[in-house]
Amino acid sequence: MQNAGTMDVTTPNDFEIRMTRVFDAPRNLVWKTMSSPELIKRWLLGPPGWGMFKCEDDQRVGGSFLWGWRGPGGEQFSMHGVYREVVPGKRVVRTEVFDMPAGGPPMGEQVATLELADGAGGTLLTLTVTFPSKQARDAAVASGMAQGVSASYDRLADVIDAVAADPVAGGAR
Repeated sequence: MQNAGTMDVTTPNDFEIRMTRVFDAPRNLVWKTMSSPELIKRWLLGPPGWGMFKCEDDQRVGGSFLWGWRGPGGEQFSMHGVYREVVPGKRVVRTEVFDMPAGGPPMGEQVATLELADGAGGTLLTLTVTFPSKQARDAAVASGMAQGVSASYDRLADVIDAVAADPVAGGAR
């Protein structure tokens, strides 16, 4: 499989960032790769040189998640939240709060809506993040969020390819 395209980023209003990308894979495979903690740890790595050291994920309505990243110098940040809606293979709505080191941008609690749909060329992923204010949305834009998500989605495409090529070995790493 090939990466089916680049990520498109828009700001449809003062509170939202919307990111879309097509993956050349069936929806159930994209879902599996995005919802399995073992696979999440392989593609959601944070900035270059960083790695995910914590991936707790209870993907059900009312369930919570806690993801943590560590940088090459030992610095850390994390994100946590609660799942509000989970429709396997199609849609997830959750709260997100970044726990940033001192001096990080104050973004408050945001709501992320992930939707997967069958489309021309594969699976259309749409991620809409709603912030509590324009200032918080603008801080996220200025932080390089889009570049980080795009790099993560490039790695996601690679993991999807590995799982598609060998579901046992690809899912076990």
